[in-house]
Amino acid sequence: MRAPLARLNGATAGRPRALLVLVLLLAAAWVPARAASAGQGAPQGASCVVLLHGLGRTSWSMKALQWHLEEAGYQVVSPTYPSLTHSIPELADMAVREGLAGCAALQLQRVYFVTHSLGGILVRQYLARHDIPGLQRVVMLGPPNQGSQMADYVASLGLLQPLLPAAVAELGTSEQSVPRRLGRAGFELGVIAGTVNYLPFVPGQPEERGDGTVAVSETILPGMTDFIELPVGHTFMMWNDEVLEQVVFFLEHGLFRRSSPPFSAP
Repeated sequence: MRAPLARLNGATAGRPRALLVLVLLLAAAWVPARAASAGQGAPQGASCVVLLHGLGRTSWSMKALQWHLEEAGYQVVSPTYPSLTHSIPELADMAVREGLAGCAALQLQRVYFVTHSLGGILVRQYLARHDIPGLQRVVMLGPPNQGSQMADYVASLGLLQPLLPAAVAELGTSEQSVPRRLGRAGFELGVIAGTVNYLPFVPGQPEERGDGTVAVSETILPGMTDFIELPVGHTFMMWNDEVLEQVVFFLEHGLFRRSSPPFSAP
């Protein structure tokens, strides 16, 4: 009886060892796989969208865009920059660099920009001095690409001169206008212009058709890829459902969705 008992004891003693070996093998198979996944960063093909808000706003003004883009599968970086206390060249370096740094931290090389108002001028200013590796497409909402008549009006108010933000003075339509000196678009650009003025009593607005702050004609930029007008106002256009859908459509296809004849670039 001693031999069978010895064999039984040996078999029983061997089970914990066998279980230990199995656990170690599973761990060895799992750890490298997890390490490889962590080293890969974002999934292949993932893209980063940098959102740049307008004058006197914060990243919260772009929240609807952020949520919509994230639902569409994009990673989003949305910095807040001090638009009322610096010049356009200074703001461009601050805001665009912070956005690009956020994309780099996510290990994403395909970069898009979606901007509102002044934010679009910051992208143009940055690209006038720097390259953006991996830049794909840009969508601008209500950008004063030809300068702003409203900025001219505000700058003309003598009592406000001591309080006038540098960026407002640089957004006018004179020869000193920053956006008018930046030249053609050398990148894939879609521009959305608003056509509804919800506050017609506000002084200083452009007389032409526009969104209440920026005239349609002021949004035009030679070299842009596509252009569309939508019945939205300037202040809250980035919360409009049609605007949100058009932004994603342009990022994915390089043109806006429309039933009318295609846009002809100037």
